[in-house]
Amino acid sequence: MSAKRRSRLSQAAPIFAALGDETRLRLIARLSTDGPLSISRLTAGGRVTRQAVTKHLHVLAGAGLASSARSGRERVWELNERQIEAARECLDGISAQWDRALENLRKFVEE
Repeated sequence: MSAKRRSRLSQAAPIFAALGDETRLRLIARLSTDGPLSISRLTAGGRVTRQAVTKHLHVLAGAGLASSARSGRERVWELNERQIEAARECLDGISAQWDRALENLRKFVEE
């Protein structure tokens, strides 16, 4: 494995760790479809408390997936699309590896 690839994987690891929680995945989905949202809007109609959502958002922010800005009395959260794209690129690379491995296996079996 090349140094560049190891670096890319080590940079992606915190992203995937943050996405490894169902609540955080739901928050990512909400932010990606509904745009920047306040914590009160993110918790409306859900079973997760504001305090829990805040903690999850801070985990996402720590991984570079989300950021916030103050808007009046509230804090509005939005996705960092560049980090989402980095995760997708990492998965694309892994997928390409699997495709090559499966193609090599197919050739081996056919010979």
